[in-house]
Amino acid sequence: MDNFMVVKGEVDTAINIMKEVACWGRSIGLNVWKEEYLTREKLMANVKEENFCVGQVSGENACCMILQWQDTFFWPKAKENEAGYIHKLCVRRDYAGMGLSGRLVEFSIEECKKLGIHYLRLDTGWNNKKLCNMYKNLGFELVDKFLLDDGGAFALFEMRI
Repeated sequence: MDNFMVVKGEVDTAINIMKEVACWGRSIGLNVWKEEYLTREKLMANVKEENFCVGQVSGENACCMILQWQDTFFWPKAKENEAGYIHKLCVRRDYAGMGLSGRLVEFSIEECKKLGIHYLRLDTGWNNKKLCNMYKNLGFELVDKFLLDDGGAFALFEMRI
């Protein structure tokens, strides 16, 4: 797909895609981000504007993610700029099955290479086997299980670049 590009700094567009995808996920019974966490105020508390990335297909907003250089919550022992961290990767339903998650990962790898960073990391729900398998198929390895105080669990994935 040669008509794919990523635009950085599109905060409101990215948040709208996140809300749309989360709403769809909840409608089919998935345990996804709650609406109250997908606000500009909440997300901008820990994320810089340039970390919001929107993937476009033929100029249409199709997918998004947050790409950061530190994650003190899931990876508290990691140093800043030790890895790139993908959060809230979303693909709008109209663009599902087009390999856009992989394209966002490819973009993230290139961004890491520009900065001399050798790891790309992400997290997803431990019980979300579909996403866990997708990330494995994209080249990530499961490296840890992160337990929350409320009993929730996350799978931590890493890719060596």
